[in-house]
Amino acid sequence: MLKKLRNRPLITKIPDEIRFLRQWFDNPLKTGAVAPSSPALARRMASFIDPAKPGLVVELGPGTGVVTQAVLGRGVEPNRVLAVEYSTDFVDILRDRFAGATVMQGDAYDFQTIRQTHINEPLAAVVSSLPLFTKPKAMRSRLIDMCLDALAPGCPFIQFSYALVPPVPVGEGNFTIETSNWVIGNLPPARVWVYRRPLQ
Repeated sequence: MLKKLRNRPLITKIPDEIRFLRQWFDNPLKTGAVAPSSPALARRMASFIDPAKPGLVVELGPGTGVVTQAVLGRGVEPNRVLAVEYSTDFVDILRDRFAGATVMQGDAYDFQTIRQTHINEPLAAVVSSLPLFTKPKAMRSRLIDMCLDALAPGCPFIQFSYALVPPVPVGEGNFTIETSNWVIGNLPPARVWVYRRPLQ
């Protein structure tokens, strides 16, 4: 019995990895990764959120919910989470796993529509697992700019990537950038980029 219990986490993990791999084969530019982010990377991303700040936390490209779980573990109440996922398969999984959160199917790059239909106050944070480097720089810049406009002053747009450089470099917009150390426990290793509007 003890042996079966020890094996259970692995059993529950394998289906998510298979789902990610299938989504990647079906649409690699939308999924961007062949496996979910590691819990270590998810916790690093969530560590930049201040749960005491009022407002929603918007998650872009949550996949199967590893980062969502870390956001909740950070102390954000489920009813403050708005998750925007393109894959209908992943949407079903997220709604089952995070019943208290709002999960919508949609294109995160159409953030202006999301803001008009689902957001009516400044955001506490935006957390993104989108594969930004699969998009032209102009599209990346536009998304980050729209998200920063929706955030409360000083609140973060949080993005991970596997690259050595940020998705949009400092000096190419009205923002500051903070970066984390590499999260070696993630495969491949990744780092977190945190964008903020400068405080006036």
